[in-house]
Amino acid sequence: MRADCNRPTAMRLSRIIVFVFQFATIGLAAAFVILYLFPQFRPDFAQAPQVVQVQEAPLNAPPLVPGVTSYADAVEKAAPAVVNIFTRKVVTETPERTLSPRFRGMPGETPRQRLETSLGSGVIISTEGYILTNHHVVAGADAIEVALRDGRTTTATVVGTDPETDLAVLRIQLPDLKAMVLGHSRTLRVGDVVLAIGNPFGVGQTVT
Repeated sequence: MRADCNRPTAMRLSRIIVFVFQFATIGLAAAFVILYLFPQFRPDFAQAPQVVQVQEAPLNAPPLVPGVTSYADAVEKAAPAVVNIFTRKVVTETPERTLSPRFRGMPGETPRQRLETSLGSGVIISTEGYILTNHHVVAGADAIEVALRDGRTTTATVVGTDPETDLAVLRIQLPDLKAMVLGHSRTLRVGDVVLAIGNPFGVGQTVT
């Protein structure tokens, strides 16, 4: 009777041993396959450093695109024709009316005036004193003053404006004016060097 009782226990133990053996065998086989396909996971595997070849220019190599390294001569030639334009205009402000009609006409409703100034740039296109600038620079101005690079200042009159193209033509009366030589836009290409000369913040003529 005791031998019959111990038989199921022995069978369960043998099944457990067989399961553990099968599991270990499958694990070893899987580990072998992984190490074979991915040798970098092996502890004795040392991956060789990758070397990337790059092209380096010689220390004294000439520029890829030969050309000028300074634009000082171009600036010196063009800058005398660039002027600063100062405008002034009086702006009238009317206070909002009160809601109640009985308070209308009070001193607080008297229109107020203030002086508004602006700053822009222009270019002399003729030795006769014609200046090309933007319409928004001189629009509505009561007085226009032009300052030249050589320090001279004078008043200017509006010859004509075109709001749609934002262009305006002024004229000043001064001798010995330097006029800009205009180029041909059809010869320009994307990537050409462009110099911007002006006085955007009123600190003096700058070049960008």
